[in-house]
Amino acid sequence: MGAGPAVSNAANGGFAHLIDDTRPWYKKPRLLLLNFWIALMLITSSTNGYDGSMMNGLQSLPQWKKDFHNPSNSQLGLLNAIQNIGGLAAYPFSPYITDGIGRRRAILLGAFVMIIGVIVQTASHSVGMFIGARFLIGFGLTFAASAAPLLVTEVAYPTQRAQATSMYNTLWYLGSIIAAWATFGTFKLPSSWAWRLPSALQGLPSVIQICLVWFIPESPRWLVSKGREQEALQTLAYYHADGNEQDPLVEYEFQEIKAALTFEREVAANIGWLSLIKNPGNRKRMRIILALAFFSQWSGNGLVSYYLNKVFDTIGITDPDEQLLINGILNIFNFFVAITAGLLCNYAGRRRLFMLSTIGMLLFWTGQTISFKFASEGNTKAGKAVITFIFLYYGAYDLAFTPLIVSYTVEILPYALRAKGFTIFNFAISLSLIFNQYVNPVALGKLGWKYYLVYLVWLMFETVFCFIYIVETKNLTLEETAALFDGEEALANLAHPVVAARSRSSDGGDNEKAEIEGVRSKI
Repeated sequence: MGAGPAVSNAANGGFAHLIDDTRPWYKKPRLLLLNFWIALMLITSSTNGYDGSMMNGLQSLPQWKKDFHNPSNSQLGLLNAIQNIGGLAAYPFSPYITDGIGRRRAILLGAFVMIIGVIVQTASHSVGMFIGARFLIGFGLTFAASAAPLLVTEVAYPTQRAQATSMYNTLWYLGSIIAAWATFGTFKLPSSWAWRLPSALQGLPSVIQICLVWFIPESPRWLVSKGREQEALQTLAYYHADGNEQDPLVEYEFQEIKAALTFEREVAANIGWLSLIKNPGNRKRMRIILALAFFSQWSGNGLVSYYLNKVFDTIGITDPDEQLLINGILNIFNFFVAITAGLLCNYAGRRRLFMLSTIGMLLFWTGQTISFKFASEGNTKAGKAVITFIFLYYGAYDLAFTPLIVSYTVEILPYALRAKGFTIFNFAISLSLIFNQYVNPVALGKLGWKYYLVYLVWLMFETVFCFIYIVETKNLTLEETAALFDGEEALANLAHPVVAARSRSSDGGDNEKAEIEGVRSKI
């Protein structure tokens, strides 16, 4: 992953002038190792992506339909939704597990539960057994998916944090690609292994994580919150400065983390769930987070993600071979667009990508709606146009709603509320998914192309909301984003200990003022 752009000069404040640019990041062995551990955490998202694409592919397999007696639309809704219902069951516990035992152990717990679920799913001989297994997979995934992006964003090198966290949701497509081509490759198997083999592969990311998670560094912020400050300092120094605890960047990060956590404890001694809506800054955060969670699933993408074969059947593409091939190509296309957008998030900015994404989705969904109407009436050229607009629509969706929804959510939340706020985000996604998975197949069957008009109106609302409420956060540290939501007091409390640590011999008041002005100039 490439390093993001730093702030142009020291006068701008922040950490930019503390970055060691004598060697590029890829020539620093410990930073390379850190990025390897980050990649290991990122594949948590691949398990989720694998599931959506696998279920899409299984619905095109005659062997799967035969073994489960051709599930009806309502049964398909339950088979898809049950994973998210399992996730909902775990949400009351996940933030306490993540904050209590640490990010790393929470990932381990989630991976272990998911492996049990995959084993049961692969061995299923009835719809009930299959449903129970998918519930377990969703239950375990919640623990891993709640902890992994937090650990990524809290341990990443400052100039790579945005890109690294943006890759989390992007890796959803890696799992989706593997599932799409796995089902395509096993399509010709004459036995139930045509679907059992892709099912078994779903556990591979969890197996890899269980084997290697012991070596991943724990979050320095979590360590400081537990009073283990020396371990936090050693972790920052080892990975960010080749072990030098006196490195200016390490000192800056360490003091800023301690200052932010101290301020949060003093201002919000009660960091329970009500803290999420106690003050204007947190209410502003939650409004954005909840909106992005629902937008990410209610933009029309759910209609394609889980029920692409239903769309194909409606427009006259009924050959399972052709359906699986298009699904595989679509996932590869999505993966590369999302990776590109994620790597560019510090250059283009979050707000610009969100606006390009929503406007593009609105335009291409309009074209898809018109084409789908004529294709459902038997027009073969319109059917091909539907496929084209599906690719264009997803290209627009992938500019922001694949790479940024997770990274933007975790970076605007302060540490004390990060696990709880991210749980609310995931909970909202699960609710929206369950609604989609029950409603989409039934509504599409009854309304046909008219159902597309519902999402068309909703996309208009999304565009207006993002224009009004999305704020820019590029080139800020996790702690500095507090100034965007919590005001000047948070910024002053954050700047003071950092200045004191960096500037003992000069006028602390002048330095603190310069530091505050530097951060303010960036936002």
